[in-house]
Amino acid sequence: MKKLAIVALAAVLGGSTLMCSETELVSDIPPDADASPDGNARRDRDARTEGPRSEQWPSFATDPTALVDTSIGNNESGTTFPGAAMPFGMVQLSPDTGVNRYASYQYKDTKIWGFSHTHLSGVGCQTMGNFRFMPTTGLLSSDPTQYATTFSHSNESASPGSYDVALGDTGQGVKVSLTATERTGWHRYVYPDSATGMNVLVEVGESNGNVYDADVSVVGNDTIEGSLTGGNFCGETGKERYRIFFSAKFDRAARLFGTWVGSTFTPNSRTAKRTNGRMGAWLSFDPAAGRTVNAVVGLSYVSVEGARTNRNKESQGQSFESVRARAHGTWQSELLRMPVAGGSPADQRTYYSALYRSLLHPSIGSDVDGQYRDFKNGIHTSDRPYYQMLSLWDTYRSQNQLVALLHPERAADMARSVLRIYNDAGWVPRWALGNGETNVMSGDPITPWIVTIYRRGLLDRDTAKKLFDALWRNVNEVPADTSIFRGRDGNPTYKARGHVDYSTTSGYTYGDRRQAGSATLEYAFADCALAVMARGLGEKEKAKQLDARCRNFEKQWDANAQSKGYTGFPRARNADDTNAEPDPYDPMKGHGFHEGTAWQYQWLVQQDAPALFAKMGGEAEAEKRLDTFFDMPTVLADPAKAAKEKWVRGAYTYYNAFAFNPNNESDLHAPWMYAWTGSPWKTSAVLRAARTLFVDREDGMPGNDDLGTISSWLLFGMVGLFEAAPGSGAYVLSAPMFEVVEIRPENGQTVRIEARGADASKLQYVASVRVGDPERGWIRSWISHEDLLRAQTIRVWLTDNPNSTIWATAPEARPPRMSEVTGPSP
Repeated sequence: MKKLAIVALAAVLGGSTLMCSETELVSDIPPDADASPDGNARRDRDARTEGPRSEQWPSFATDPTALVDTSIGNNESGTTFPGAAMPFGMVQLSPDTGVNRYASYQYKDTKIWGFSHTHLSGVGCQTMGNFRFMPTTGLLSSDPTQYATTFSHSNESASPGSYDVALGDTGQGVKVSLTATERTGWHRYVYPDSATGMNVLVEVGESNGNVYDADVSVVGNDTIEGSLTGGNFCGETGKERYRIFFSAKFDRAARLFGTWVGSTFTPNSRTAKRTNGRMGAWLSFDPAAGRTVNAVVGLSYVSVEGARTNRNKESQGQSFESVRARAHGTWQSELLRMPVAGGSPADQRTYYSALYRSLLHPSIGSDVDGQYRDFKNGIHTSDRPYYQMLSLWDTYRSQNQLVALLHPERAADMARSVLRIYNDAGWVPRWALGNGETNVMSGDPITPWIVTIYRRGLLDRDTAKKLFDALWRNVNEVPADTSIFRGRDGNPTYKARGHVDYSTTSGYTYGDRRQAGSATLEYAFADCALAVMARGLGEKEKAKQLDARCRNFEKQWDANAQSKGYTGFPRARNADDTNAEPDPYDPMKGHGFHEGTAWQYQWLVQQDAPALFAKMGGEAEAEKRLDTFFDMPTVLADPAKAAKEKWVRGAYTYYNAFAFNPNNESDLHAPWMYAWTGSPWKTSAVLRAARTLFVDREDGMPGNDDLGTISSWLLFGMVGLFEAAPGSGAYVLSAPMFEVVEIRPENGQTVRIEARGADASKLQYVASVRVGDPERGWIRSWISHEDLLRAQTIRVWLTDNPNSTIWATAPEARPPRMSEVTGPSP
């Protein structure tokens, strides 16, 4: 191999430094036969000077919204919704087919109960579905099983920001059209000529999640307003509650109105309240005045007045058609932030649909005047957008990275929103639903979530320092029992002994002590990520303390545990350092691990892969274990069989398994662990197999999307970049599945990734990479966030011959340990 130019990694990269002794190897000359794994060095050189510049590349779709299928995942697995929403909007206006549906809608259902204004994309719990509107033509009823109307998917259509359905088996009933702005939902109902009644039912007391109290008011003859308190997310008993308000104005006066409580209707009643159960208001319109009724519904988490202001402001000078056109244009621009070219039509539909789902959340929580409600029900005003719906255990692994890449300003505002939560309520959240803390899931996800944003240089120093102080408190203390926050409830033994102590009597479902095995791994990773922030802010002593926790996974490593011919696995421990029961220990049973097993969680040490591999018997033995985990022989022989028969056996099959589990979050980073074994080509093979799990139909997702997490993970896999260690700022490279990808950050420079002949249906591997203009040979398996943003062009040469692939196999090509990375000094 010809001599390569060596550039020390300690060089400052755009204000961010990699503190390590390894070197970045780059070459200013084309690779020779040794550097071209398939042996076609001359062909590679010719392609480099002629092919990419002379051959025409496939073009981007001008309107990728036409490639989005909002029905993907509309089943029990993906739990997505098909309705109208804006990117990161407060409103998600979508049909409901029952109150026992995780996203209020299932594709297999045959009746629609109504159209509600709040939904979360891809959650595995019943929640939201607030303020359900339903147009009817028959007798008044408060029972949705009576007024629900049949529908057919042949009479249903949807696209980003828009939804239409003609009710009735043959579509001869009310025609419903929906669209949205950030804070308003827009309804258009066209009643059939045969209808003698034209009613709109507004259910306030019943949602898809728990409702604890609700009220409604009829104002004049054309407005309905109200509010509700919801909570008890995922069945967790606690103090989590959120408050939400609405104000709905119709475009014409009703001739009749009233309210109901339970099954009792009261004509001419203007107000109603109920602590639990069905309750709402209704309007009836005169068919002689026309068959079309329009309504604009404003939402607010602050007050009815806020909902009214949001409605007035976002509807001023607008019509249903103009709002729908604006929603379409906004989504068109959003999808063109990361367009792709090449691949099959199914590839493009899968990709753009995933990109759409990735940009639905977090949701704006502040009103147009900047007001928002805090976690203690106080009202404040922010000069920047305030965000909520923070599914942090999920999104810190992939979706957060996508938002930070494409929308750096939004990502910074999301981090500032967390700081506001801390300033207002005293603690940082784990899973925030509206202005309530659910305490759902485990570990410490907020820390790597914030560090990821910080590491990209998106926070000013004052904000970064205040957020660091909030996170430092979180990693070292525990909230009082009276707090709505539970924080890291395993901290006492974790700080004293380096592991969370196992207990099944922790008092609540999602307590970290119940899943002490996985919680310890998550704490250790979070601490290691926070050390990155500490070093960047000059907190040397605190960084030292945090770095010492990076290898706390060793404190719960059972060197005698055996499974599938391998020895040594993580295991939950008791407070006295003894192994938690049962004995004999089976790493496939998931005892002490949250929604997974020790087989899946063993890879959650990406902050220090060499240390993990040492516990496994060395790098070679670790790679063998990875091969078993993915069933690499089947991956190479039949990728789809490996994914569909060896990995995923159902959307909720978290336990009693040893294989890769890409329908849940715990091991999403595992395919990229091969970068640390010197076999990054295997990452590309695993990702091609994973691609087969996603198809463009309603059952097209292997598991819950969890507010865009799985969709973002798929996107990065198809593009060929992934931050395997969140907060490190190091994207691990793999074989792209499209010939061209462009990353167009908001207010940033475009980055173009080219991979001639890329084909997601074939196993392909990286033969060589060249970065920049002028180009440099790139033999690292990773690229920093800074180098990516200034790359301009990344050219990837692919091969279908894994046996000759030597790209990024040298020890110097490995991604850095987290302890070798520091953030910017803002």
